[in-house]
Amino acid sequence: MIAIVTLVVCVPLGWFAQSRLVANTTYAVAYLWAFVYQTLYLSLDASSGAFSAEEFPLPYGLAAAAVFAAGFALIAGAHEVRRRRSPSPSSPSSPGSRAAAPSGPAADRSAISP
Repeated sequence: MIAIVTLVVCVPLGWFAQSRLVANTTYAVAYLWAFVYQTLYLSLDASSGAFSAEEFPLPYGLAAAAVFAAGFALIAGAHEVRRRRSPSPSSPSSPGSRAAAPSGPAADRSAISP
């Protein structure tokens, strides 16, 4: 369940959220909800054999942490792809941008008025 939440939530959040902080926080809340739900479900289902009473489920914790980290990587990757594909506001080909001001000796002479 946490892997499904990670895949379904992270890429759209990384793509559509302007702020990476907002995307990461939203993902963390969704992931933690799914993690608690999944852990409770597995703990209550005695027939699944997911957990035994005599040992600590370290592999489950490590796998959950890896999925959590992969979600942040997916958000960062989607955010970076969106940033590269969108036109930058400083590029001359983007609509609404102004032409660069002249620079050099000619610009220095035009700034000085007689």
